[in-house]
Amino acid sequence: MEEINNVDVTPCTESDYLKPLRVHYNQNGTKKSWDFMRTHDSVSVLIFNTSSHCFVLVKQFRPAVYMCEWERTKTQPPQSAEKTEEGASEATAPAPESLEGQSAAEGESSSQRPPASAGVTYELCAGLVDKPNLSLEEIARQEVLEECGYDVPASKLKRITSYRSGVGVTGAKQTMFYAEVSDDNCVSAGGGEPREGELIEVVKVPLHEAMTFAYDERIPKTMGIIFSFIWFHNNMSPKYKISTNV
Repeated sequence: MEEINNVDVTPCTESDYLKPLRVHYNQNGTKKSWDFMRTHDSVSVLIFNTSSHCFVLVKQFRPAVYMCEWERTKTQPPQSAEKTEEGASEATAPAPESLEGQSAAEGESSSQRPPASAGVTYELCAGLVDKPNLSLEEIARQEVLEECGYDVPASKLKRITSYRSGVGVTGAKQTMFYAEVSDDNCVSAGGGEPREGELIEVVKVPLHEAMTFAYDERIPKTMGIIFSFIWFHNNMSPKYKISTNV
């Protein structure tokens, strides 16, 4: 992953993807307001390769995740911690004299931006529903081809379910599909659409490691991966007679 440089955060007043709005309303006689974002719905696809018995995921840098990590590190001042008898960690403020002679470089190092890897997440193949002339299945098919390199007929996509995501901010709907592929369906390396600035890495997770992967909190991932792996275990694993290690 390349280093992230020249980060500049500015107010977003015009966007083709996000529209910040505020709604005012009465609920049970109480006046309320809520800030939200209007955005596109989306599709996601759980891809299972029957040739190698592995799930095909994508890995990419997400600026929003990166900025959350950056903000988190900026709001946490340097602390020294001591364990209490209960095992809790207490912050110990440094004595004033301990700050004397501290170099500017040392002060800056405590607030350095996180590495680019802090903004990288594992996700299902997914995309926005922004082509009104295409069905959800056709949009999902395009995403599988562009991001992961598999050519799968839209008719072979199985709809799992749809649900609301970001209910406190966007309330957008995502529809999840399941696609079985084989090595014969692989027509390119995937990686997304370079003309749209996409930089996507295709990742394969063996079936027998799926649930360990899903619940490993050290691996940054979306909820879609966890849910879809559980769905596969409940609905598809008996077909392959392979444990998903739940």
